[in-house]
Amino acid sequence: KSLIEKHILTSRLTIIDIGGGTGRYSEWLAKKGHKVHLVEPVSKHIKIAQERARKLKNKFSIHIGESRKLEFTNNYADLIILHGPLYHLQEIEDRHLTIIEAKRVLKNNGIILGFAINYTASTLVGLLNGLIHKGSFFEMCKEELTTGKHNPPNDFPWLLAEAFYHKPEQLKDEFLKQELTYLNMYAVEGMVWLDKDFFANMLNAKRRKTLIELIQLTENDSFLLPFSPHMMIAVQKRYNYGK
Repeated sequence: KSLIEKHILTSRLTIIDIGGGTGRYSEWLAKKGHKVHLVEPVSKHIKIAQERARKLKNKFSIHIGESRKLEFTNNYADLIILHGPLYHLQEIEDRHLTIIEAKRVLKNNGIILGFAINYTASTLVGLLNGLIHKGSFFEMCKEELTTGKHNPPNDFPWLLAEAFYHKPEQLKDEFLKQELTYLNMYAVEGMVWLDKDFFANMLNAKRRKTLIELIQLTENDSFLLPFSPHMMIAVQKRYNYGK
């Protein structure tokens, strides 16, 4: 939320939350007074989101659909959030279509916030809890580190389904290829999740303050970015009058 708020500079924006799941962020943004549209392909999530929206005074609208074909007019939204598409789509052609569509429905000077999973994520988890010594888990990590493709082995059914894990520069390049202006890249968890008592300490006010301060101090450090399981890119659509 704090990362998204960095790019909400006026009180009422038109926002499209693509891959918004059950509507947690759409609900939060609607409560802040924004005009919000949630786009989600999973019917189970849609039903939960509808129940969330029903309880709100400023309701958000819900659309069953997906990122490669958006049912919005050109130059419609001030802000687009790509919550899932960048890592749920393994093939680069599909991610390109997603970014092209987001750019199409974005107003001039509008902003896209794209969330991605870092290519180091599974490897870091595996090192911390010993899973790296399991043969199938290590093979999965090697594929992620070399190709970006995440394919969970059969003996780890609880892992995220097939996905794509980006290198930071690769994520940036996918947006730059669509002639979007790069603003910044942020670590979501940063390196603080490496704290062995991370979850407990985030519930402790004093320790949480320390961890949050450390995240903020390092969130734009490109050298430390691979220590963060998730990252967020911010880009802007700027009309080029020279073309």
